[in-house]
Amino acid sequence: MEKARVFFSDFRTRLGVNQGMKLQKLCRAAGIEGIDFEGKFVAIKMHFGELGNFSYLRPNYVKAVADLIRDLGGKPFLTDCNTLYPGSRKNAIDHLTNAELNGFNSVTTGCHVIIADGLRGTDDIEVPVPGGEYCQTALVGRALMDADILISLSHFKGHEMTGFGGAIKNIGMGGGSRAGKMHQHNDGTPQVNRDQCRGCGRCARECGSDAISYGEDRKAFIDPALCKGCGRCIGACAFDAISNMNGSATELLCCKMAEYTAAICQGRPCFHISLIMDVSPN
Repeated sequence: MEKARVFFSDFRTRLGVNQGMKLQKLCRAAGIEGIDFEGKFVAIKMHFGELGNFSYLRPNYVKAVADLIRDLGGKPFLTDCNTLYPGSRKNAIDHLTNAELNGFNSVTTGCHVIIADGLRGTDDIEVPVPGGEYCQTALVGRALMDADILISLSHFKGHEMTGFGGAIKNIGMGGGSRAGKMHQHNDGTPQVNRDQCRGCGRCARECGSDAISYGEDRKAFIDPALCKGCGRCIGACAFDAISNMNGSATELLCCKMAEYTAAICQGRPCFHISLIMDVSPN
């Protein structure tokens, strides 16, 4: 495999040049104009930040990249997949609201937001992993794979499980559907917090394996012998009572994540941008 060409720059600018303009200049120097964008759908894969967290990438940088892609003839959209863990990005409705509240919309960035794996994180496609050792196929958000070109725009920083969060984590983990994230983190079974379970039955209706039953107390139980680890129940629960508690070892997780990245990137032009800024001390 040919080594990637990597271009670096700091955030200093001279009079009359802002950071957005400098980012566009860096992208041009790194060869983005060598990609044929004319009339192509371009996925800008990024992270919209958690609510209450101020350390995500500013929409201004996103707009600089989107404007450059449009100037080159492309049709950019911002995208990410739903999270495996409960929170403000576990379904498309909350995820879009999260993005809007954190400043990512068609006015501030010049392009629309599409959640790649759909309403409940189940709209995925199975993609072969080239030379996969740990994963033969990857479960990826469908809209991400429908794009003609992939641009990774990542906030590079440390991460407690993978060591670093950059292009590979942004694409491999971030591009996996909920089932894909389950596959990377572990092949186990989600667990039910019985104190939070309301016995509403929604998770059982969403389960494709008939693995969820209810006891006399109307609390959900997930049978590990029947569960396929797809994670649909996590997205189905409106009370955050179901979660994935068993994580893979760091080395195994990183290997799976790298293979998912290879699957998502293969067969189409890709361009990777990482910004190291607003990194928390821990």
